[in-house]
Amino acid sequence: QVQLVESGGGLVQAGGSLRLSCLASARTFSRYTMSWFRQAPGKEREFVAAIRWNGGGTYCADSVKGRFTISRDNAKNTVYLQMNSLKPEDTAVYYCAAEYGLIGSSWYASDFGSWGQGTQVTVSS
Repeated sequence: QVQLVESGGGLVQAGGSLRLSCLASARTFSRYTMSWFRQAPGKEREFVAAIRWNGGGTYCADSVKGRFTISRDNAKNTVYLQMNSLKPEDTAVYYCAAEYGLIGSSWYASDFGSWGQGTQVTVSS
């Protein structure tokens, strides 16, 4: 497993932006598919975005498409989630997740074996 540490969460007004970062401990970071999930109070954890290790293809949930962008910097062992035009319904704890060599284009939380501790994002109306 890989250790993951998220940062960048906070309180922002609707329409604002935040950038989340996730630093991974893995020496072979470039071989990990990285993702972001979120969990709001009383709701199940849901997929937000992912970026594959092989070619870096990116995928976003329909609810955030056009507003959120996932990217990675393999030299820094870091994955980012740029969140623009934030809405109150984006309020949740955001988790970074990783899985070595994961392929495909649609994933569940159970597909990822390593998780960060989460970072709170609160969007006020």
